[in-house]
Amino acid sequence: MDFANSGTVASHVPVLAGRIVDLLAPALAAPGSTYVDGTLGLGGHAGLILDACPHARLVGIDRDPAALAIAAERLTRFGDRVSLYRAVYSELPDVLARAGLSGVEAICLDLGLSSLQIDRRERGFAYATDAPLDMRMDPDSELTAATIVNTWPAAEIARILRVHGEERNARRIADRIVAAREREPFTSSARLVEVIAAAVPAAVRHTGGHPAKRTFQALRIVVNAELEALAAVLPQALAALVPGGRLAVLAYHSGEDRLVKRAFAGAASDHVPPGVPDVPAAYRAAYTLLTRGAERPTAAEVEANPRAASARLRAITRNQEVSR
Repeated sequence: MDFANSGTVASHVPVLAGRIVDLLAPALAAPGSTYVDGTLGLGGHAGLILDACPHARLVGIDRDPAALAIAAERLTRFGDRVSLYRAVYSELPDVLARAGLSGVEAICLDLGLSSLQIDRRERGFAYATDAPLDMRMDPDSELTAATIVNTWPAAEIARILRVHGEERNARRIADRIVAAREREPFTSSARLVEVIAAAVPAAVRHTGGHPAKRTFQALRIVVNAELEALAAVLPQALAALVPGGRLAVLAYHSGEDRLVKRAFAGAASDHVPPGVPDVPAAYRAAYTLLTRGAERPTAAEVEANPRAASARLRAITRNQEVSR
C-alpha cells in the first residue's frame, strides 16, 4: 500500500507511484471516466491519479475507517470527483452498484498494509514495538491475532505459519506458542516476539530479517482473510473493466503475487487447446498483459523508501469485447 519513511501521515510515499500513473492514465483520459482504488489507504495513489487525469472521478474503497477519514481530508481538494466507501475490496460489485456504475476504466489494488496501520503502535501490526495483539484492518471484525495464538491448536498455527508466512520453523514456533500460553495467555506482541525468537535455531536467528517477521505476516493475513479477499476480487475487477480498461495490482509477498499471476495469465489466454493455428474471434483472449512478468521498484526507490523493497507490480487491460 502507501508506505512511508516515517510515522507521519504527511510523509507517506506511494509505491511505484509514477509507474502506476503511467499504466492507468491512458484509460482515464475521457470525461466521466472512473478510477477505482480498492485499497485507498491514505490516498497517495488516488491523489496522483486524480492530478494526472483531470477528467476522471474516484471511487475509493477501504475497510479501515481511520484511513478513510484521513484520505477524505487529503482528497478534499478534488471536491465531488471523489466518492469513498467503507468496504473490503472483495465487495467491489456492491460498491459499484451503490455508485451507480456498471463498468469502470481503471482499478488499482495496492495490497498489504497502509502506512497508518504500520506506524500506529496500537494497531499491533509491527513486531518491533510492544503492542496489543490485534492486527485487524477493520476494527469491527471479530478475529484478532490474540485469539489465534491463545486458542488455536498447534497444528493449525503451524499450518498458517507455513502457508502464509513461508516459515521453515513453523512447527517449532507453534509448539512454543502453545506451551507459553499454558503458563500465561499472550496479551501483547513483545512476549510473542520473545517466544518466536527463542524457537528459531540460533544458526538462523540472525539471518533473513527479524525472526518474527514471517509469523506476524501470517497472523495478519489470516486475521484479515487477505488471500480469500484477493482471490474473490480479481475476477470481479477483471469483469468490471470496460473495453480498454486497465487493472494494476501491487503485491508484497509470493502468496499474493501467485494469485495475481494466475488470474492474469488465465484472462490473457486464448480459450482453445494449445497449437490451434487460427483462433476464432469468440475464443481469443479478452485481456492483454501490460507488464512483462512482475515489475519491481528501482534501487533508487528502495533506497528512498525501504518498505517498497518487496513490491511486485502486474497490470492488464481489457481488449475490445469478445463474444463468448
